[in-house]
Amino acid sequence: MSTTHSPHRPEQVLEPHDVQVLLRAAVRAPSLHNTQPWAFGFGDRHVELYADSSRHLPQADATGRSLLISCGAALFNLRVAAAHLGMHPRVRVLPDEEDPTLVAVVETHHRHSRSGSLDGYYPAVWLRRTNRLPFRDRRIPPSTIGRLAEAATVEGAVLRVYDDQAEVQRVVDLLHDADLEDRADLARTTERQAWIGGRQRPEGIPVRSLGPRPTGQRAAFRDLGYAVSTVRESAVFESTPTIAVLSTLQDRPVDWVRAGQALERVLLEATVSGLSVSFLNQPLEHPDLRWLVRNPLTGVGHTHMLLRIGYGEQVPLTPRRPLEEARREPRLRR
Repeated sequence: MSTTHSPHRPEQVLEPHDVQVLLRAAVRAPSLHNTQPWAFGFGDRHVELYADSSRHLPQADATGRSLLISCGAALFNLRVAAAHLGMHPRVRVLPDEEDPTLVAVVETHHRHSRSGSLDGYYPAVWLRRTNRLPFRDRRIPPSTIGRLAEAATVEGAVLRVYDDQAEVQRVVDLLHDADLEDRADLARTTERQAWIGGRQRPEGIPVRSLGPRPTGQRAAFRDLGYAVSTVRESAVFESTPTIAVLSTLQDRPVDWVRAGQALERVLLEATVSGLSVSFLNQPLEHPDLRWLVRNPLTGVGHTHMLLRIGYGEQVPLTPRRPLEEARREPRLRR
C-alpha cells in the first residue's frame, strides 16, 4: 500500500489576528491631507506595501515624494506592530522593476517568544495625533530633543531642531511665501478642497481637525482650511515655536521612503515624550522654496518635512478608511 506525501508547505506565520494587528497599526500613519495612499497585500509569511496612485495629489505633490513619505510612515508602523507580535521582520525597500508601485516587502518568517525592540513604540501608534492647536510656551528639554534627533538618525535621516528667534523667523517667512503661492494657484486650491472639510467621510481632514486660525500674522502655522466655508475660532499661538527640519543626504525615491520611516519614528518618540507635532510643509511643495528651507550654515541634504513641536492639548483622531479598502491581493510568492 503506497502512501501519498503532500508537498512541503512552509509554516504559516501570519494568522488572521496578526493581519488585523499589522494592518490597523500601519494605517494609523499620517499622510498628505489624510489621503491614506497605501495598500497592503498579505501572504503567508510576508507583507507587500504598495503606493496607491489613485490617491496621489499631482498639484501638491508633483514628484510623488509625499506619497512615498506617507508609505514610509505606514511601513514603520508595520514594523512596530510586527515587533509587538514577536516578529523580527526583514524589510526590502524599492525598487521593483516589474511593479513600480511596490514600495516594500516585509518578511515575517520567524516568530519569537519576546517582542522586538520597536515594541516600546506600539502604544504610541494609537496615541499619536497631528495637533494643529497652539502649544504651550514651554521649552523642550535638550535630552528630549536629543532623543528625537537620534530617532531620525537610526532610520538614516537627519533631524535639526530650531527654537532660536532668528532661524524660526526665517522659516516663518518661507511659510508665508508658500501660502501666497498656494492661494494664487487655483488648481492647487481645487485639489485641496476635495480633501479638506466637507461632508463626514473616512478620509481627508474634517473641520474639527483644522484647528483655530492664528490671531497674529507671524505664527508658524499651515491653514489647510483657508478655502473651506466654515466658522472657526482664532487663538494665540506660541511666540517662539520649536521647529524641526527632517532631511536625507540624497533625494531618490528610496530616500523618500526612508524619510517616511524616520518621520514616523520621530513622531512616535515625540508621543512617548508627551509632545505634540503638526506639519508646516507648504514651502516643501514648491521647488524654489524647498531649497531655501535648509539653514545656510548647518543645512544638510534634502529637506522632506517641516515640523512644529511642543506641548499641546489632546485632539481627536482623524478618520481612517475601512481596513478592507486598504488591502489587495499579494503578487509575490514567499
